[in-house]
Amino acid sequence: MSTSLPAVGAPAPDFTIASTADKDVTLSALRGKNVLLAFFPLAFTRVCTRELCAFSEDYSQFQGAGTVVLPISVDSVPTLKEFKAKEKLAVDLLSDFKREVSRSYGTLLEDKFFSRRAYVVIDRQGIVRWTFAEESSSNRRENAELLAELQKLA
Repeated sequence: MSTSLPAVGAPAPDFTIASTADKDVTLSALRGKNVLLAFFPLAFTRVCTRELCAFSEDYSQFQGAGTVVLPISVDSVPTLKEFKAKEKLAVDLLSDFKREVSRSYGTLLEDKFFSRRAYVVIDRQGIVRWTFAEESSSNRRENAELLAELQKLA
């Protein structure tokens, strides 16, 4: 089990997990696109709500950067669907209910049983190009910073 984010320059650990789109998402199936994994602690919490709403507001900018945004939490799919509907989110949310992805990416807080807020930028070839983990779950990166990292892949 990893306790740190994947190394920059290493292949991103592959996974397949359920999404709010009623179909599983497999990371390796997204080759050819940049991917932003955005691990967030829990749906319906203040900072997570602001963060996910910001992803929705800037969705077209991420698409313009050729990027698929994959927000991941340990919440169940029904909980994430309710959260997505309540906040009118444009982006689908992924459920890491078994916590396997959070563990493989080193984001799971074992004592709390949810993920810390962390970001992983993966290029079109499936290689990790940038990572960042927040010290506190009350902090988050602004989309401008995330988009700047994605622009470096162009």
